[in-house]
Amino acid sequence: MTRTDVEFPSGDDRCAAWLYRPEGASPDAAVPVVVLAHGLGGVREMRLDAYAERFTAAGYACLVFDYRHFGASGGEPRQLLDVDRQLADWAAAVRYARRLDGVDSARVVLWGSSFSGGHVVEAAARDGRIAAVVSQCPFTDGLASALATPPVTTLKIAPTVVRDVAASILRRPPVLVPLAAPHRGAALMASDDALEGYRALRPDGMAVAESVAARVALQISRYFPGRSAKKLTCPALFCVCDHDTVAPARATLRHVEKAPRGEVMLYPYGHFDIYLGEAFETVVADQVAFLRRVVPV
Repeated sequence: MTRTDVEFPSGDDRCAAWLYRPEGASPDAAVPVVVLAHGLGGVREMRLDAYAERFTAAGYACLVFDYRHFGASGGEPRQLLDVDRQLADWAAAVRYARRLDGVDSARVVLWGSSFSGGHVVEAAARDGRIAAVVSQCPFTDGLASALATPPVTTLKIAPTVVRDVAASILRRPPVLVPLAAPHRGAALMASDDALEGYRALRPDGMAVAESVAARVALQISRYFPGRSAKKLTCPALFCVCDHDTVAPARATLRHVEKAPRGEVMLYPYGHFDIYLGEAFETVVADQVAFLRRVVPV
């Protein structure tokens, strides 16, 4: 396979991306393309390359991008996580993917995980022409995730959220909140597996920002992308973790079981287990099998 650094416009800035093409692909044959982006505050280097390599080895092109304000993409201020802007980035990525040479514009697949697992449901429902969706350990219900957060954690981060909202009104630099902390710590994710699980995704030797503008906490609790599952017209695979401490499985199943062409696979893993080791091997094999069946090369 080959991997090329590319970029595409989104809003008033640009998104950096990797474009993977399968080895030996005929220039006369248009292949399906899988578009991937990460979850809450994540960047491409945090294991998305592992998924893209598997999909590309199976014959699919892949476009793996960073949201604006994160990673190698443009956008100021840095670490600003905004749901509407990220959904706009998904729409921009799909537009770019459809125009790529050697790609079948009618066979664009969206792949998301955690927070982006919810984004791909919403983005596909809005687009109406997506060929398939793969959503793993998806964030689908802001209320369920808020209730899963230890109350003491909510109290600890509340002053930071207020300060950041004030900073946004006064057009001052964002006030940041950690993405992950030990159990009951002051962070957006403070389950007993959050800090270790999040940091396990970082490449060795690479510094990755571990905080975001705190105002997003107000958006998270009001975001319900799972409600759009019933609007999906394409095949969708939902890989749900039984022991998910961030995106509770019960709420997720309630939403995704309404997808008209949805398939649900349950795994005995936690929210962060699914990216690594045996859990990764199991789940990515199921995802490749799903793609080969519903969007064959």
